[in-house]
Amino acid sequence: MICSMGAEERMSEVLETTAWVVAHAKYVAIDDEVLERFAAELARERPPLPGWERRYHFHDGTERTVFYLLILDTLNFCFWPPPGRPKWRVSYQGEELSGYYALATMLKRAVEEGTLPLEASALARLSLEELKRILNGTGELQLLDRRCEALNELGYVLEERFSGEATALVEAAEGSAVALARLLAREFSSFRDQAEYDGKPVYFYKRAQIFAADLWGAFGGRDWGKLEHTKGLTAFADYKLPQVLRAVGILRYSPELAARIDHQELLPAGSPEEVEIRAATVQAVERLKAALAAKGWALKSIELDWLLWNLSQEERFKLKPYHRTVTIFY
Repeated sequence: MICSMGAEERMSEVLETTAWVVAHAKYVAIDDEVLERFAAELARERPPLPGWERRYHFHDGTERTVFYLLILDTLNFCFWPPPGRPKWRVSYQGEELSGYYALATMLKRAVEEGTLPLEASALARLSLEELKRILNGTGELQLLDRRCEALNELGYVLEERFSGEATALVEAAEGSAVALARLLAREFSSFRDQAEYDGKPVYFYKRAQIFAADLWGAFGGRDWGKLEHTKGLTAFADYKLPQVLRAVGILRYSPELAARIDHQELLPAGSPEEVEIRAATVQAVERLKAALAAKGWALKSIELDWLLWNLSQEERFKLKPYHRTVTIFY
């Protein structure tokens, strides 16, 4: 067992339930020999860890930044377009952006222009038309109605339980990144990222953990980002990390599943195949982290996640498609 921290200091429910899925998986396997070779390559090359991109994120060092990050991670899901539709893109300071960075910059612009309310009561009443104006671009961004519902819930719960303040939510976690992720998953249905596999619950809490990690990263571990137990966070089970892990051969899919993904067939949210991909992603990162540590390069799971996500932007890791699942959780 890699983690020596107590259960309250690590995402034990994520680690334990995803390990159970991997042990009983029918469609996805982890190739440990390939993983060791990839770990040796990474340890030898030591690619730089990505820093926080201030260019694309709002940051004034105050409570407003905390609220911005919470809104950002409330909406941080499903950026690929429906079949046959163009990808959502935006223009920002002469640069064309898509996906997560498009979202981050549109929200940053809206905060700076005063069109994105950083008040819980206003978020609770935000309309779909207002959100469309904030996220204006070309192409199609899926699940806009669900994004609006998530923002409305965010505003309502903050107003009802946290005095309308994102910082009050952070303070309720008492300085623990793990406690903060659990708090989000408990209080907000849109952050309650869990599934069922063979009748057993499986926990991922992807966006809840991302908020804790983003807060830590944006503030450099100081001020509102001064959080303990960031080592206890896991990788964020999405669609880009498994694409990288499959490209290098660490994740192996059954022939039937590989064909479905390669033909861009939708995998239903909560299906055994989708749950296995996400569980294997979490566990592969844990094993890769342990292999790197044995080679003298100690990283947190979230740092390794960031490194792999950056690699996912390179063409050599895009030779095979990522799996597609329509979901609000990633």
